[in-house]
Amino acid sequence: MKSVKRIVVLTALGVAALVAGGGAVWWVMTPHAASTKSADTRDYKYLSLDKVIVMLRKSDGELASHYLAVDLVLKTPNESEKVTRDHLPLLRSVTVKALSSITLEDASRASVDELTKRINTAFTQTYARDSDGKPFTEAMIAKLIIE
Repeated sequence: MKSVKRIVVLTALGVAALVAGGGAVWWVMTPHAASTKSADTRDYKYLSLDKVIVMLRKSDGELASHYLAVDLVLKTPNESEKVTRDHLPLLRSVTVKALSSITLEDASRASVDELTKRINTAFTQTYARDSDGKPFTEAMIAKLIIE
């Protein structure tokens, strides 16, 4: 009689463990509404803003002038392409303003990611005052020359 009770108890514990394990696997494999991000299904175009040339600030005692030339690529949704194209002169001006305060040493030390972040921050600040917002999602550096 004791062995029958022991078998029943062990079988019940085994079934409970299997159910708990199955529930855990189901929980991990099922996407949860709070933790899932909505997928961006928009189509994008990439517009170029070529040959933005910036005179770099001179260091103390430096005689020669130095410049930075950058080509940008703007990731824009298809529906905002025309607006982004119309804003290219503004974007050129904002880029020059964002990069003109750095010296040759600062530009040489900075990574492409750091310069990209600086440019994107300037764009975000510029469009913060615009009720329509930025017509593009991000700017990327396609070419960089520091001379």
